[in-house]
This record gives sequence, C-alpha cells and structure tokens, in this order.
Amino acid sequence: MERIESINPERIKWCCADFGITLETLAAEIGISNASLEHLRNGEGMTFLQLKKVANYFGRGVLFFLEFEPLSKTAVHTLAFRTLANQKPELSGKMKRFIERVERQRDIYLALRDELNNQDLPAFAAPKMPVGKISTTAAAAREWLNLGNENTFDDYRQAIEAKGILVFRSNGYNGQWQIGKDVPILGFTLYDADCPVIVIKKQNSETQQSFTLIHELGHLLIDKTHSIDSEEDMYSTISGERRANAFAGHLLVPDRFLNQIDDSCRPENASEYDTWLAKQCKAWGVSGEVILRRLLDCGRLSAEEYGAYRSWR
Repeated sequence: MERIESINPERIKWCCADFGITLETLAAEIGISNASLEHLRNGEGMTFLQLKKVANYFGRGVLFFLEFEPLSKTAVHTLAFRTLANQKPELSGKMKRFIERVERQRDIYLALRDELNNQDLPAFAAPKMPVGKISTTAAAAREWLNLGNENTFDDYRQAIEAKGILVFRSNGYNGQWQIGKDVPILGFTLYDADCPVIVIKKQNSETQQSFTLIHELGHLLIDKTHSIDSEEDMYSTISGERRANAFAGHLLVPDRFLNQIDDSCRPENASEYDTWLAKQCKAWGVSGEVILRRLLDCGRLSAEEYGAYRSWR
C-alpha cells in the first residue's frame, strides 16, 4: 500500500509526549508493527490507514500530522484544558481526549445557539454571590436556581441547565463518552463567562452525582475557574475544595432542612444511620453521608459517631 511521506513525525512525537507515552506504546495501542515505526523514523512515512489510527487515537484530524508548523501546548490546548491537566498531571490519554471532546461539543452548541438567535437556549449570566459565610452563599445560589424542597439529580441538573450551564453526564457503558470505573475522576468544570460546562461521571448512586454536581457548581460560581475533581477532593481540606464541599453541603441540605431531623431518634449503631435518614435522603436527593457531615459540622453529631459511620461504609 502506498505510503504518505509528507507526515510530520515531530507532531506524532509531540502528541506522544503530551499523552505521556512512547512511540512503542502508541504502536501497541493502535495495533501497528515496530517495523512501521522504523519506516516513520527513516522518513518513509506511513500508510493512510496507519495515519488514520494515529489521528483517531490522539483525537486529531489526519491533516494535523501533515502540517509542518511548530507546535506548543498553548497553540494546541485551550487554557481550560491546560488548567485541568496541571491540576491532575496523571490524566490518561483517554481522559484528555474526553475533555477535548466536551470542549468541541460546547463549540457546536454555541454555534447552534447563535444560528437560532438564542431562542430557547439560555445564555449564562453569573449571579452576584454574597461574600462571607458559605451558608449565605449557598442559600443565594439555591434561590437563584429556584429549587423546591424535594429534588432528584435530574431536578438539580435541569435547574442548572436552565441558567445556561451545560451539564454532561458520562455514559455508564464503553464508548467515547465513558469515564471508566477505574478512573478516579468524578467530575470537572470548564468555566466560561458565556457558557460554562459541568461534567459528571455516571455512578451507581445518583445521590453521589448530585453532590459532585453541586460541588462543581461551587467552583463555577465562587471560584470562577476550571476544576477537575476526584473522590479524594470530596474530603479534601485544601481551601478551594473545602469551600466547594461546604457549598454543596449547605445548598443540598440547608439549616432549615436539618431542623426536620429528630436527634432523639438517632440509632446507637452507625450501620442504621442510613435507615434513620432514608426519608430525608429520598426527598432531598442526597446521601446519608451528606446529611451526617452537615450534622457533624453544626455540632449535632460527634466525630466518633461520624467516624463509626465512615468505618462501616
């Protein structure tokens, strides 16, 4: 089969370095032989089918590898992408492709919105968030979203999307829109003054998805920045993550909700806490742990009692 000799091998090497892999790993991943790599190194090019496999692997077009202009990360990647990659240097190539795919989908959405002259497609307008206590900030955000007293993950998602924020949830099955179960990332935020995006990993529990969604909303409304979060960030004491966690807790479970919980009915065995809070969990679309963390923070649950629950979980 005829080879394409006008391939820029430096661009393939650049992409490998960007993904943190070697040329040999690339060959193994896309199913081409080491002999084909030698052809590339010797300037003999690749077949179109081989080049197409390379392009698909890196999420690029074939023409990207036929251009000879020099590359840099700032030229190829958006600021949002670079911010997420810097926050999580261990991101896999598949996860990087996923982020870029989300960015392209937002571009398509914005083009469609412009074509329709914004009809029925709301533009984002950031609310003025009060500075001070995080509970006050969360209350203002809850009012901005116009949330009722009973909500599911879908209710939270629809309320956020109604404010011009795109919300994507990854597929639970194999495919280009899946965040794998072995990937620790739970969600990420791409901030934009006109059309921000929140992406949530599909999980077995919709209550966990609700907390991640509101956590990311906290980054968006308070920090006005891009953020990517793993499970450990949901328990982090780092200021930005701690603030986003507190924001999510107060928005999902305001103080007036906590007043509905009767401490005198709390079981002695921590393994029964979820049953004790089942009614509230269903109504508010949250996990028992979110409620317990709020009770812990306001002094109605001891650290030992919360620790016993975490150990049981």
